[in-house]
Parts: sequence; structure tokens; C-alpha cells
Amino acid sequence: MKRTLIRCGFLISMDEAIGERRNVDLAISGDRIEAIGEGLSGAADEVIDASDMIVMPGLINMHLHAFQAGFRAAGSEWLGPDYFRIFYGDIATRFEPEDNYLGTLFGALNQLDCGVTTLLDYSHNIRTLQQAERSVDALVDSGIRALFVHGDGLRERAVPGKFPSSRPHPRDRVEALIRSRFAREGRVRLGLAIAGPHWADWEASLHNVRLARDFGLIVSSHVTKSHANAVVPDGYDRLAAMGLLGPEHNLVHCNHLSIDELKRLLDAGCSVTCTNMNELHDYPNPTAMMNLLGLGALPSIGIDVEAMVSGDLWREMQMALLFARIENLKSGRFKPMVRSREALRWVTTAGAKALMMEREIGALRPGMKADVIMLRGSDLNLFPVHDPVYSVVEQSHAGNVDTVVVDGIVRKRGGRLLFDQAKRHHLGERLLSSVNRLSAEAGYTLPFAAGIRS
Repeated sequence: MKRTLIRCGFLISMDEAIGERRNVDLAISGDRIEAIGEGLSGAADEVIDASDMIVMPGLINMHLHAFQAGFRAAGSEWLGPDYFRIFYGDIATRFEPEDNYLGTLFGALNQLDCGVTTLLDYSHNIRTLQQAERSVDALVDSGIRALFVHGDGLRERAVPGKFPSSRPHPRDRVEALIRSRFAREGRVRLGLAIAGPHWADWEASLHNVRLARDFGLIVSSHVTKSHANAVVPDGYDRLAAMGLLGPEHNLVHCNHLSIDELKRLLDAGCSVTCTNMNELHDYPNPTAMMNLLGLGALPSIGIDVEAMVSGDLWREMQMALLFARIENLKSGRFKPMVRSREALRWVTTAGAKALMMEREIGALRPGMKADVIMLRGSDLNLFPVHDPVYSVVEQSHAGNVDTVVVDGIVRKRGGRLLFDQAKRHHLGERLLSSVNRLSAEAGYTLPFAAGIRS
């Protein structure tokens, strides 16, 4: 079993008992953290000199449609109806298994490069078992820790207002995935991306939630409509009354919900994820962040759609924090400022709790998974580091991430991913061909045909 010793300049543990430390060592044995302390000794297969770095838990991105990575920035001036009409209602319905593999792989690799060690991949364009399996292959090949959240895709082209409301999740495909790919615990796990009551009729919503319960799977659903416009306006309340909502249910967006609606879902045990950059881009309503904070909840955050916003979770965290602070100043709801340490919880411990993995990831303490990232404190935008939390929350970006460790395995070192470069270039050419073909089939003209090599 490999033993690695990291000599940390600064350590942010996200563990209350350990806190932030200066000039401390972190020992990894296999895929677990063995010890944290000063002057750790013992034989080590590798010693990492991080004396000028900030060492911290890997980030957790709680919402990304990774398969869409080939269309990064293509829709930077789209609004919500444009996304549904051009992409989700058309281009996404044309993806074949290899298109899913290529998009998901490059989406996951970018997350690793940015310092994300755990990703909830909301893969909601799946129409066949092979398409699902190739998406999982991509996550495995990338080296990231992931919850592959299987979503049943549209069978035909659609436009906003004409999505089918009878959307029961296919049980046979879930069973086949469990048998073929998820029989054993692994770095990539299975969850369900369901059409909940905002998007599906009552029979389908009930079927979908019960299906996840039957297999003990975490379930995630988009909550993106007002009460009046939902397919089943009281659907979540009815599910809660039946005892079918709990900590295994992750709700995304929730920006149209009233405080009372949100409170009832939190009281049922649900977690809530906000995608602030995308929501501020798409919706007239503010994000749910301030309502969640006002209710004493701990929101997690995610990216959502890279076609419209950046895939950098550091930017998402900074956007979420600035939004929370300005809303706080405008409303006067909270006397203290929303703290930087609170924002860091949104991308670490909050995600771990939402994934029901808080004993495994999201913090650094002995016994937990060795998911560790290191940022160069000597970089010009971070130097000098006075408070490591302030530095990483307020000043950092993906380019500061020097080293990424997932499950005790180094996936990025010296600022470069350790994914085979020749393979990456070859797959990048295939991704460009995929994007150009899908766009042509949909009759959508990109400003320039994709052509810059990976």
C-alpha cells in the first residue's frame, strides 16, 4: 500500500477539531488519510513538498451536465428558452453513445483540472443503456470521483411548453446498470436524475421517487417552475406527506419557491443545490441562496450548463458569495456579513452531506478519503497568503491548482493533468467532429466551426 507524505505550507481541513494549520504534515496511506500533524515521520513512497502551497479538500461540484462540454460558451448569450429550444430540446436528443463519452470525458477532465475531486454529473439525455454505459466509462477514464445521475432523455425534438409530462424513469435500464456497472462500490456511483412534480405528472413523479427508494439511490430533480406553472403544483408536498422525501433527495435551483415551500422541503430532509451563475444568467428570480441561508440551511453549489457559463467552480463560489453579500446588504436580513469560510463550506462539506458521504469526503481528517488539492500560494494573485481561507475563497482561480489527488492517486501535478496527452489530443479531434456533426444535424450554425485542437 502506497504511503505519501505531504509537507503543507498551509492546511485548510474543513474539520472543526483540526481547523487551519501552518507548516503541518499530512500522511496518506492507500486511499485514506492516515494522519495529520507536525513532523510526521515513517517510510514514505513519495514526499510532496507543498511548503509554498495551500492544501485543502477537493472541491465538490453538485450539478453539471458534463455531456455538454463540447458546446462550451456556444450559448453565452442564450436565455433559458433558447437553451431548451436549441440544445436540450434538439441537439441533446441527437447524441449517440460516443458523443456522450466524449463530452462527459472532457467535462470531467476540466473539473479535475479546476480542483474538483467529486462531481455530480446530471446526465439527462440518456435514451439507451449503451449511452449510459459510455457516459460512465468517461467518468471512470477521467479519474474523478463521481455520482453518475442517470436521466431519461427526450425521445424526440421538443420546444419549451411542449415537453411530455408523462416521464416515468425506465426501471429496466436502472436494473441493467446496477448489474453491469455498479455491482460493487467504486469511485463512480449511480444516482437518478428524475423528472419531479415540476416537470412530470403525478403518476410519473411517484414512480420515479419510488424507483430510487427501491434501489437505495440518491435522486436529484430540477425545481425550476413557480407553484402555478408546475405540472403538479403540490407534488413535492404530497411526496413529503407520504414519507417519500428525505436526505437522499437533492433539489436543484428552487429559485421560484416561496420561503414556506422551501422550508417544507428542508424539513422533509432534502438538500438544495444552487447554480448561481447559470440562474442569474437565465432567470428573472434571484437564486435561492438567501432564502436557504435565512432558514439556517447549508446550500451546496454547482455549475449547470457550460454552454452558457464558466465551468470553473471557484468562479461559481465567488459569484455565490458576492450575490449573498449584496442581497444581505439590500435586505438587511442578516446583520453579520456572509463569511468566506461559509462559502468554502458550499463547495466542500455541503456537497459531501448532500451526497450522504460526509464521513468520506469534504474534509481532511484521519480515516477520510484522500481527496486533496494543493494551490500555489506563491502565485502572484495569491502571494502573500495571510489567511489561507480568504486567499482561496476571494482570490483564487483554477490556474492556481497545482496538484489534485483523488482516492490517494495523483491526477494533476505541477499544474498539468496526468491524463495521457496524445490520447487527449486524439479524443479532442473526435470531440470537435462530434460537435460539428450534431450542430449540422440540428441546423444550428456555430459562429466558427469547432477547430482549435485540445
